[in-house]
This record gives sequence, structure tokens and C-alpha cells, in this order.
Amino acid sequence: MNKKFLIAWLVMFVAYIAGGFIVHHALLSEDYLALPNLFRSEADAQPIFYLMIVAHVLMAGAFTWIYARGVENRPWLGQGLRFGLAVALLCVAPIYMIYYVVQPMPGMLTVKQIVFDSIMTLILGGIVAFLYRGQGRA
Repeated sequence: MNKKFLIAWLVMFVAYIAGGFIVHHALLSEDYLALPNLFRSEADAQPIFYLMIVAHVLMAGAFTWIYARGVENRPWLGQGLRFGLAVALLCVAPIYMIYYVVQPMPGMLTVKQIVFDSIMTLILGGIVAFLYRGQGRA
């Protein structure tokens, strides 16, 4: 781990938290509130909210680490968007599809989660690529 990686990890953590807030609080909170038997209330979630922080630290670190290990000396934006798409196809879409199968989740909410989180993951790919622009291997 070098200084660049640690700074990128921190930036990605902030971006993950901000993106999660936008997607899950600003855009989807009404959908979630309509399902009180499926999601924890804010009061129930507060004592374990630290796990949300830990999860975002882990995601930001892994996202940055994987990108940093594979970055090539190519245009950064396209590379970041491809990386974000790969992560969305590996993690975002399958996870929400699995949740849809095992939980009584409305189909339209699942579609919104996949679309919004995939867009966020593309943006995260662009951010990490920007942070690592010019750092690729030949």
C-alpha cells in the first residue's frame, strides 16, 4: 500500500457513502418505507450502523485495489467505465436478483436498485480511473 492507494481508498469511501445516500436514501427511501416488515426501522438500525461503515470501507478498498492492480496505460475514462460495468455485472445485478428471489421484494424496486446502483458503480469506476489516470502499466 502506498500513499496514492490510501488516498484513493479514502476518496472512494466518501464516494461510496455519498452514492449510497443518494441512491438508497434520496431515491429509494419511499420504496423502502412501504415495506416495514422487510427492512429495519431507523431506530433498529442505529445500534449496528457501524457495520454499514465497515462494509463501505471494505467495498471502497477492494474496488480501489482491484482497479489499481489492473489499470493499463489506456484512456482512463473508458477504462473506468468498463471496470464499473464489470463490477455492476459481478455484484450489483446478481445480488439484487438473488434478493428478489428470496425476499418478498417488489419487482419494480429491484429494477430501481439495479439501475441506480449500476449507474453509481459506473460513476465510481470513473472516479477511481480518474485517480489512477496516467498510472497504468504498458
